[in-house]
Amino acid sequence: MPEPTAAADHDHPRRALRLGVAGPVGTGKSTLIATLCRRLADELQIAVVTNDIYTDEDARLLRAAGVLPVDRIVAVETGACPHTAIRDDVTANLLAVEDLERALSPLDLVMVESGGDNLTATFSPALVDAQIFSIDVAGGGDVARKGGPGIERADLLVVNKTDLGPHVGVDPEQMVRDACAVRGGLPVVALSQRDETTVDVLVRWVRDTVDTHRRGLLTPADPGPMAPHTHADGLDHDHDHHSRDHADDVLHAR
Repeated sequence: MPEPTAAADHDHPRRALRLGVAGPVGTGKSTLIATLCRRLADELQIAVVTNDIYTDEDARLLRAAGVLPVDRIVAVETGACPHTAIRDDVTANLLAVEDLERALSPLDLVMVESGGDNLTATFSPALVDAQIFSIDVAGGGDVARKGGPGIERADLLVVNKTDLGPHVGVDPEQMVRDACAVRGGLPVVALSQRDETTVDVLVRWVRDTVDTHRRGLLTPADPGPMAPHTHADGLDHDHDHHSRDHADDVLHAR
């Protein structure tokens, strides 16, 4: 796959947008990231960090799919429950992200995929600027209404694999309504890889979030308490944890 073309001229912030993708096992996180890479690699400089406990399988799958040059995809083997490396001690992931940013500068977007975990696993804002949480209809129609930190407070909730609804006895539209009810106005995307209009909605959200970050207007919101962490450069910094207002909760194709 050829190298992506340079991003349009603009004033880059200090670094790329760091976007986390979390959710339970089998909810389509790797496929979601592969889709974003395919759709955005011609306009954005992208890199990916994957997380697994004892393997680099997700990274190998993304490399084999050819969604990015292989040097833009790296793996972190957590050796423990996935949430520990995205929230409890983010150092291994943070070093991987910063290494990519140094080696491939300038980057526009670094996506960090969590290993599959439970509904409580969210990213620390010490690691990412924004986060997507993925659930899917095959996991059960009651998942969205039961809530949890990721479902309720991630920057974007994806209700994935909506095309499977008829096959598993789940109403995707009801899942989306349940999700909206617990998210207090934060956005929800109903996603099917078989429906390009829903993929367009996801891509637009990511593109808009990158633009907001570039303009210095994105404030990371923490779904929970700050995690202890260190940086490769040794610099101290503060993280603001403010909620954001959203004009629309269900995102639609334009």
